[in-house]
Amino acid sequence: MGPGARHATGGHGEGAQEKLVYVTCVYNGFSCHGDPSAKRRFLILPSLLSGRVYVVDTATDPRAPSLHKVVESEDIAEKTGLGFPHTSHCLASGDIMISCLGDKEGNAAGNGFLLLDSEFNVKGHWEKPGHSPLFGYDFWYQPRHKTMISSSWGAPAAFRTGFNLQHVQDGLYGRHLHVYDWPGGELKQTLNLGDTGLLPLEVRFLHDPSKDTGYVGCALTSNMVRFFKTTDGSWSHEVAISVKTLKVRNWILPEMPGLITDFVISLDDRYLYLVNWLHGDIRQYNIEDPAKPFLAGQVWVGGLLQKGSDVVYVTDDGQEEQYNVPQVKFFGDDLVKKGSHMLQIDVDTEKGGLAINPNFFVDFGTEPDGPALAHEMRYPGGDCTSDIWI
Repeated sequence: MGPGARHATGGHGEGAQEKLVYVTCVYNGFSCHGDPSAKRRFLILPSLLSGRVYVVDTATDPRAPSLHKVVESEDIAEKTGLGFPHTSHCLASGDIMISCLGDKEGNAAGNGFLLLDSEFNVKGHWEKPGHSPLFGYDFWYQPRHKTMISSSWGAPAAFRTGFNLQHVQDGLYGRHLHVYDWPGGELKQTLNLGDTGLLPLEVRFLHDPSKDTGYVGCALTSNMVRFFKTTDGSWSHEVAISVKTLKVRNWILPEMPGLITDFVISLDDRYLYLVNWLHGDIRQYNIEDPAKPFLAGQVWVGGLLQKGSDVVYVTDDGQEEQYNVPQVKFFGDDLVKKGSHMLQIDVDTEKGGLAINPNFFVDFGTEPDGPALAHEMRYPGGDCTSDIWI
């Protein structure tokens, strides 16, 4: 999907205020510690397969973002050897740091962290020579604890052709977290998550910068793993949330994992929200005690187990079941073939609870160059998915 702005009225009935949201790959504006003149002006769009980084101006005309600069993959590869850029974060210095999942040929051993300066020129690697991770994907830093932690998806040469379970057994996908000195770039520790932590993807520390704990979603094993600092200053981990694998029929395997993909922690650090991509539900967990999350809300929005699908799950007593997916305004059964869509989920932030708003719907199948497959979204002023507090 190309860069663009989308807006929609809806939410809570007639007369709801119009809200501007950018829907794209990754959002990061400039927000530099100690520099009040710094403004959130740009969308930074790393492009996984082309290897380019697009810089989009969202400040000049917020309703008509314009392309500001393209950092070409050839320039990145020539100066750093890196390819397959994925996650971007802006640093307090004004530099931009982007995780890269391999070299330009797709070898995982060539991955690392790209640095761009404030004019979007290639500066080089962030990590020290010889301190590249085994695999790359996401990262998050906690400055007060002088720590950055990154996750490990897999080798681009494997995932760019589609997921193959054999590649996991062949060692082409990760199961590790990498602990770095921040901002020095020295790899201090590698945490092996084992068979309970296959394909660790998104990484989030708690937003409170004094806290020394966070989570990583492990897709294939459908576990949320908590990482934390121990009394001796090293880092450890444990499974905090586990999504039950379901017995199924009419699928490629006899059992189906939830396949945790995206997750987010609320700004007040009270709730964690996760997506089970295959099962089709979104969950809200109370994490006021980070070591003992409990389910506070759940809603079904799609997935392979909804009523009408060929796939069914089998209960413990042998019955075949499917989940009811609430209907929303303009919702159609063929939207998967015609592009993605955006829903609004209303959240009870006091007692917990999730519910789909039936009056809000954005159809990305009608894009001029569509149908489009929208991914992450960001508010222009920043939000709990993009901001790191110092």
